[in-house]
Amino acid sequence: MTVEESKLPFSGYLFWDVSPQKIDLDKQQAYVVERVLDYGEWNDWIAIRDYYGIDKLAEIALGLRSLERKSLAFIATITGIPENKFRCYKQLHSPNVHWYF
Repeated sequence: MTVEESKLPFSGYLFWDVSPQKIDLDKQQAYVVERVLDYGEWNDWIAIRDYYGIDKLAEIALGLRSLERKSLAFIATITGIPENKFRCYKQLHSPNVHWYF
């Protein structure tokens, strides 16, 4: 089902790089979930939660290659899964540390 067919109320800017009418919510689950977690607003989160359900969101998020730190913390808290179980946890870059001379 495409975004347009589903009538989900996503924020207009969320899919700035593609045509929202061409996004298939069932075939492109990882893309949609990652985009909503990293850039979406509360209403976008509610929309994917209602569409996929928490268990499916957890399954999708566990396999995501990258997420912002705050997005990872949010989905880990909501699902009750420790952050270190998510694939993106292993991919996080080292934080920038300032050098003091």
